[in-house]
Formats: sequence, structure tokens, C-alpha cells
Amino acid sequence: MPSDPVLVVHGGAWAMPDDMVQAHLHGVRNALVAGWRVLERGGPALDAVEEAVVIMEDDATFDAGRGSFLNRDGKVQLDALIMDGSTLRAGGVGCVERLKNPIRAARKILSESPHVYFVAEGAEQFAAEHGVALCRNEDLVVAREVERLREYQELAARGSANDGEDLFAPSISHDTVGAVALDRGGNIAAATSTGGTLNKAPGRLGDSSLIGCGCYADNLSAAASTTGWGEPIMKLVLAKWTADRVSAGNLPEWAAQEAMNYLKQRLNGHGGIIVLNAQGQFGIAHNTPRMAWACKTAKEEEAGIERGAM
Repeated sequence: MPSDPVLVVHGGAWAMPDDMVQAHLHGVRNALVAGWRVLERGGPALDAVEEAVVIMEDDATFDAGRGSFLNRDGKVQLDALIMDGSTLRAGGVGCVERLKNPIRAARKILSESPHVYFVAEGAEQFAAEHGVALCRNEDLVVAREVERLREYQELAARGSANDGEDLFAPSISHDTVGAVALDRGGNIAAATSTGGTLNKAPGRLGDSSLIGCGCYADNLSAAASTTGWGEPIMKLVLAKWTADRVSAGNLPEWAAQEAMNYLKQRLNGHGGIIVLNAQGQFGIAHNTPRMAWACKTAKEEEAGIERGAM
């Protein structure tokens, strides 16, 4: 019996300022349109999450693709993962500097490689060999982020900022993007993409592209994509932890909220998560002041910056 498709996307969980709300709403709605176009015509969940994430990677509003935070050396370094819940196949890239859409490269790895994960130059070489065009790192850098990095490093030099927890505070953007989808065939998939954190050390990997941490999908449990402070999310393998709660019989809505409680109570971490099971039930939760999200089913469409807000 065919399933009614479902698509949920997120564009980051943090203390988003008022003047950025509309840009985020616009961005997640555009992602929803792209992903839903795939599901509506009977396409696979895997294609839907890829297309939704590409839209947000191309939108400089978000910390993914062009417009991402700059690392300590002033470069964009990107991470992404995509996972198919029907086969448990996954593809991920880390620390890539010359890929406009790292989720495209991640998808190629999933589809055309026996491996799950490529990093840095090896990931870029694999992408180029499989038809994904490379770009210059300068093409991914925007003036807003050059200025943001300069301001942060000046504060750090004066002792007003440090490389510890302040760097990951929810007042500093965590615009990691992600999507989870259910297709008409009853399969689920997840994708997550990020530029990481401001002023990060070159080579630093966050949770987003690590299987089970920032992204996970299994038809027998759930698809999940996280956003937020990566180090605590990694330590808890939070996407897999949440999927396991669903597998144990809990609703995705409950599991999502419990994941945020667990993140806060265990490691004082902050972030957000979207969760979807193969029955089309989903959950959206965050423990930050705001989170950009949008969802669509055959019956309704909704988007918000805070859960339940329109």
C-alpha cells in the first residue's frame, strides 16, 4: 500500500535575531518546494532530501555551502552526509573546500562508491571524477562572513572571546541545514550539510556529516537530522540515539524532545532535531531560542521559526 509522502526540513537552531527571521523562513520554504516536487511525482526520499538541502546550500542565509562561516584561516570548509533508510547506505564528505554543494558529492559516494566517507582533497577528487564540478574556495566566501570573522578574532585578541564554549554559544549562528523525507514507497532518508562553526580550527569536523551523530536513517526506526553545537551531539551519537528511541516504540515527537533534554542534561549542549518514521509521524524540537523549520504532508504545509509558529 503506497505511503503518503512527508518532508521536514530545518535551517538551524540558535538565538536567531529578529532581522534574520524572514530570510530563514523564505529559505526553508524554498527547500520544502524543491524536495516536495520530487515526492509529489513519486520520486525517492533520497532524491527529495538531496534537492531540499541543495537549495539551502545555495542560499547564503544558511551555514552550508556558499555563505558558510569561515574557519580560523578565513576559508570555508564544508561537511555533509546523506543516508538511505531502506538500505542503510550512506555517503559523507568532510573538510571540503572546493565543492559548492557537498551534499551532491555525498550522494555520489552513497550511489557509486563502496565507501561511506571521503575527506578533504580525496573527497574533492572523488567528486570531480564522478561529474561534480569543483569551484574556487573564494566563490564560497561572502563579505558578511569575512567581517564576522574579523570581529570575532579582534575580540579574541583583546581577551573578550575565547576558543572554548563561547564560540559555540547559541547567540553565534548554528545554521546547519537538513531534511528528512518519506516517499510513496514507504522509504525514509535523511541529509545534513554544514559549514561548521565560526573560527573553527582548520580540519575540525562537527557532527553534521558523521553517521549517527548529525544524520541517520533506517526504515526500521527513523530518519533524523540535527543542528547545533556539534561536539556534544557527537559524543552522544544523538541522531542514532533518537532513532533508537523511536525503534523502542516512542513517537518521533516524544523522541525529538527527549533528545534535546538528553543533550542539555548530559552535556549542557544546545541545538535542534527533526525526526521522521516510516509511518509518516514526525517530531521537531530544539532547546535554543529559535529554530528554522518547515514541513509538508499530503494534507498540510507549515513553516516556522519556533515550533508551532506560523
